[in-house]
Amino acid sequence: MIDLYYAPTPNGHKITLFLEEVGLPYRLHSVNISAGEQFKPDFLAISPNNKIPAIVDQQPVDGGEPIALFESGEILLYLAEKTGKLLSKGLRERAATLQWLFWQVAGFGPMLGQNHHFNHYAPQPVPYAIERYHLETKRLYGVLEAELQKHPYLGGDNYSIADIATYPWVVFSSAPAYRPGRLPGGAQLVRTHQQPSGHRTRLQAGRTGLTALCRPPRPAEFPPSALSFPYFPCILGANNQITWRTADVI
Repeated sequence: MIDLYYAPTPNGHKITLFLEEVGLPYRLHSVNISAGEQFKPDFLAISPNNKIPAIVDQQPVDGGEPIALFESGEILLYLAEKTGKLLSKGLRERAATLQWLFWQVAGFGPMLGQNHHFNHYAPQPVPYAIERYHLETKRLYGVLEAELQKHPYLGGDNYSIADIATYPWVVFSSAPAYRPGRLPGGAQLVRTHQQPSGHRTRLQAGRTGLTALCRPPRPAEFPPSALSFPYFPCILGANNQITWRTADVI
């Protein structure tokens, strides 16, 4: 069992998407980041950088004590190695996947985050920062586009944790010029993850239907001020009937 400490942000979505893709049992623990719950001592014991997501693996493969982890890239890598899924064991494909995973966590996510901040949350306009992060966001989407012109997935021919890491930032990008469909790279990535069959981040959980990220009524656990990206795990059943995963939130 994985205990996932979560808020519905792109980095939080990375982990729910992986867990649903591979069918690994987990419990969601909501962390109200607008109320400062990420600074509470019990959470800092798990995530000393006071950021979500974080996990506690109650049954690590070595049979020892539970393992607590923070940082979304490390969590994805750990879970991929734990399950043997979504990360190749082949030297070249593994290396390609990991370089794109690190590209996302070191560049694509942080720079889109800064672009979002200076365009929407800065207390006063900072023209230099707005231009800097706009241009860097544009450059990074160009890198994404170039890779997806060469390969169907980031890092090669197979769907992996690199795609899962990048997808939430593309589909929930708050920069109007870079929403999916505006640039071919973003559009291609979203199409890849929304196909009705095969690998995707709009997921086939293998139990009750397609697992996705939907725009629900705001769960009570996450007040409006906590949600920059108001999506939440859900199950899409017959006729697109939605079952929310809020029951799994602790």
